[in-house]
Amino acid sequence: MDKFISSSDETLIHYTVSGSGDTAVIFIHGWLGSGCWWESQIKFFAGKYCVVTIDLAGHGKSGKNRHDWSAKRYADDIVAVVNQIGSKNIVLVGHSMSGAYALEAALSASGVKAVVLVDTLKDMDQLMTIQQAEEFIFSLYRKDFRYAVENVLPKFLFCDATPEAIRERLQNEFLQYDPEFAVNALKPLYNMNVSEYAGQVKIPVRAINSAYTPTNLEANQKHFRNYKYLTISDTGHYPMLEKPLEFNNLLAGLIEDQGF
Repeated sequence: MDKFISSSDETLIHYTVSGSGDTAVIFIHGWLGSGCWWESQIKFFAGKYCVVTIDLAGHGKSGKNRHDWSAKRYADDIVAVVNQIGSKNIVLVGHSMSGAYALEAALSASGVKAVVLVDTLKDMDQLMTIQQAEEFIFSLYRKDFRYAVENVLPKFLFCDATPEAIRERLQNEFLQYDPEFAVNALKPLYNMNVSEYAGQVKIPVRAINSAYTPTNLEANQKHFRNYKYLTISDTGHYPMLEKPLEFNNLLAGLIEDQGF
């Protein structure tokens, strides 16, 4: 069911609700994505849980009138939906850039019992600074966004086993956005102090990480109070799309381990 709610700056946030139950699993997409990335997860989990997908501001069917692009605003998008759902038990599942925003949201949203990071924040000792992002990412997007999407990003986002259909789908979705929005949508991640929020989160933080790049467990356990991760092989940055069944089974185990 499609729903909308106003975020803290009155931007309309689109979200969907499927299934029912005392526990709500809320899925938040990454950069230039939408709730559509979680279609396989909706089908898998809606029989047992209330399943929610969110379109962050500027993405999918959500409002595109935001001017103040910040991590707090993204976190507010999540908090608005979480509080509207009103479940006693909330599990936030954040992919890529939204993992950091899920951590911030967990500090103020009602009923959040765990955060699951999906292929993100894999080494808290090696987070990119805003200066590095400007030099290596944003300048490239502004210069030639199509070239970056088609020739540079695949080296970092996909692996040899990533299905060609997934590559084409994601690249086509990225190219629906203009370069300036692509920069504005991502910049808040590099402007926030992720380590600060990580240290404040008392609830369990779990992760499902693709094996194509390593996870630094020692570093992450220094920053998070309660962190564990699982790996999924032969996928790139989008395991929920590339290997949905294996991803779903791993996520189901993590949720069940929390007693839900």
